[in-house]
Amino acid sequence: MANRHLSRTIAMQSLFEWDFNGKVSNISNIIERDFSDFAPDFDDQGFAIRLAEGVIENIELVDSYIKKYATEWPIDQINSVDRNVLRLGIYELAIATEVPPKVAINEAIEVAKNFGGEASGKFINGVLGSVYADMPEEEKNKREKIAEDRKKKEEVLVEQKKDSAV
Repeated sequence: MANRHLSRTIAMQSLFEWDFNGKVSNISNIIERDFSDFAPDFDDQGFAIRLAEGVIENIELVDSYIKKYATEWPIDQINSVDRNVLRLGIYELAIATEVPPKVAINEAIEVAKNFGGEASGKFINGVLGSVYADMPEEEKNKREKIAEDRKKKEEVLVEQKKDSAV
């Protein structure tokens, strides 16, 4: 799963650049360049691209969560790293269904600790924790089940690749 963590890191860095440059750059080009610069041997950029494009395609909805759950902080006053970690975390937590909600929260906290300021991890945890607390239980359970099923399918594919390589 270190590959997914790297993908999230690249997605956040790419979103940071996209945001910093006025949200006009092509995110796929930024991600390609970031992988080339920071992880040239990484061969699965798809997850990072899906995350970053998902955030951008849903930016108004994602930012509405920030406005609702970080009421003391107008979006433009949240530092760029924290803002884009939040965007990525909210997208994974509340919109995408690829990972269990708690994994989305934990990953966002780790990215915030690595790239943000001293209080970034706590800030991200507080906002995403509030989003999670407000999610209906059936939604949490549904997302857990979807992620579990996806993980099982991925494990089967890995085993099939191993078998075919022999």
